[in-house]
Amino acid sequence: MKTEKLKSLANRLDSLETESQNIHSRELDTLGAEQIIRLINQEDRKAADIVERAIPEICGAAELAAESLRAGGRIIYVGAGTSGRLGVLDAAECPPTFGAEPGQVRGVIAGGEQALILSKEGAEDNTAQAVADITKLKLRSRDLVIGIAASTRTPYTVAALDEARKSGCKTAFIICNKVDKLAIEPDILISLPVGPEVITGSTRMKSGLVTKMALGMISTTAMVLLGKTYGNLMVDLQAKSEKLAARSRKILMDLLELDYDKADEILNQAGGSVKKAVVMGKLGVDLKTAETKLAESNGFVRRAIGE
Repeated sequence: MKTEKLKSLANRLDSLETESQNIHSRELDTLGAEQIIRLINQEDRKAADIVERAIPEICGAAELAAESLRAGGRIIYVGAGTSGRLGVLDAAECPPTFGAEPGQVRGVIAGGEQALILSKEGAEDNTAQAVADITKLKLRSRDLVIGIAASTRTPYTVAALDEARKSGCKTAFIICNKVDKLAIEPDILISLPVGPEVITGSTRMKSGLVTKMALGMISTTAMVLLGKTYGNLMVDLQAKSEKLAARSRKILMDLLELDYDKADEILNQAGGSVKKAVVMGKLGVDLKTAETKLAESNGFVRRAIGE
């Protein structure tokens, strides 16, 4: 029985471009360091064009993400191996960059937290654990669940997405191969076919690169649509490090044309909120008035100051 299952899987993998040999790297083990690196770089340069072709689908996912967050829902990434780690990474970056609550963007990886630092490849086959992990999150219809599986078929990810659909959630699926038919039907399919990897089947390479690009586009666009920036400045950042604390003050120095001490003073008056400090400084109002203005503008600084 196991032999037949592995035979079927081998045939399935044979149909995936990421499992095919890259004709440019067949002599990889005969090359020197610079030649290897130039070859990898040559393949990596294709990533932006691949992602560009999927912009309509990425845009759709970003809009769904913004809708979910606006309605009090969550963005939940689900994946195994490299795909899962990239989802956890993107989720972890949202609180410090955009002031998002830690639970608003979640990353779920097959094998749990231990799989972040030590590969647990067998975990990707555990569909029962996928259902348990996703059920533990107590999904609501306003959540968006984004599955990530370079190969298109990772059992853990597919099972989690299927459970999310049954819970009434919107779903998106990021894959790195062309596919005629999927085991599930997500609301949005983001296909990023990278072709053969430099190391056959090593989807941490080009597949990981395009996946990271797509995830960054989705979360960043969603946050901008929710008013988390003023222009291209991260006015909702959480100053929990010295670098971010300094950046908070620099934003005010640039926007309000203040010296450091004045910027520090108004930031303290705003309770550490760059967004509120900008409104206070631009309109010459107190904290309470700034908070009212921001509430009336749904958190958009530009609208709050009447630009």
